[in-house]
Amino acid sequence: MSLHTISVTVNGRAHEAEVPARLTLADFLRERLDLTATHLGCEHGVCGACTVLVDGATARSCILLAVQVDGAAVTTLEGVAQGDELHPVQQAFWDKHGMQCGFCTPGIVLSTLELLERRPQPSREDIYRWLGGHLCRCTGYVKIVEAVEEAARNT
Repeated sequence: MSLHTISVTVNGRAHEAEVPARLTLADFLRERLDLTATHLGCEHGVCGACTVLVDGATARSCILLAVQVDGAAVTTLEGVAQGDELHPVQQAFWDKHGMQCGFCTPGIVLSTLELLERRPQPSREDIYRWLGGHLCRCTGYVKIVEAVEEAARNT
């Protein structure tokens, strides 16, 4: 097994690590850095539970290799809040009950961050389209969409 040295900034902290070529970013985050908000669902890039931001763009960490993020900045849900204060997107999900079990929530929050960065006042259709790649078994999506709309009003 060949090892590769990577340098990556995760949630504002620099990390250098030796990783096997086939280690996924999700496994690196969860097992090496103990950042367990990145959830593994389908492990095929379909469900969106593993979504993180890589240099500000959403990425499915279950199908992205750790070696591919060498030199990049990665943001997980753990890096979104400022200290004890929730980010406005997180607060909107809390206020609008945009989660139930919470399994899909980290990926949806990170996708919402990118959406609002690109389109600060998205239409409902924009939200549907943007979050269409996330699967949620609990909420029926209504509360998630309301949370995104609330976040857009508050950011």
